[in-house]
Amino acid sequence: MDDKTRLYIYAFLSRVFTEELDTKSIGDLRDNDQLLETIGEETLEWFKSHSVQELEELLNIDYNSLFGINNHPIESAVMDSKNEILVGLQNPVMQFYFSHGYDLNLESSKLYVPDHAGIEFGFMQSMISTGDKKTQAEFLHKHLLQWIVPFLVAVRPMADTPFYRELCDFTVEFLLSDYSQLVEETGEVDA
Repeated sequence: MDDKTRLYIYAFLSRVFTEELDTKSIGDLRDNDQLLETIGEETLEWFKSHSVQELEELLNIDYNSLFGINNHPIESAVMDSKNEILVGLQNPVMQFYFSHGYDLNLESSKLYVPDHAGIEFGFMQSMISTGDKKTQAEFLHKHLLQWIVPFLVAVRPMADTPFYRELCDFTVEFLLSDYSQLVEETGEVDA
């Protein structure tokens, strides 16, 4: 997969995991048959059989149930046995960003933790822009693959909409494939 496509997918994942989809985003998705079909056939059919207003209501309820009320797509909350959210440089993800020159300004974000899935996908998007494939592979290995894959496998059965069910599958498959491609291109990743 070329870097332009990878960049687009990470940007999309960052957006859909950051917050509920608004009317414009849902309309744009509804008009993008290729992306919907890539996520899943059931998602494509479901989007085509509902109005934008119906989709917005159903998707926003599902998003908040999956990623706001019952679960939180935050690495430290998933990985920490006490379910604590780590902030600042005590957070290993923040240390990773800092050591790789990634300037994260949480004040201008709706997310207040550095290890939220939306921010981690945004970091990957940024690293693709710089062309640093070793860092991309290392970040996937040390962070995203360690927590988001089991998190999405666990969350998937809770999803009420085809979009979020198939988004979980798509994200897992994409990340595993992307990591495999990066390792093939860059060699072994330091653990």
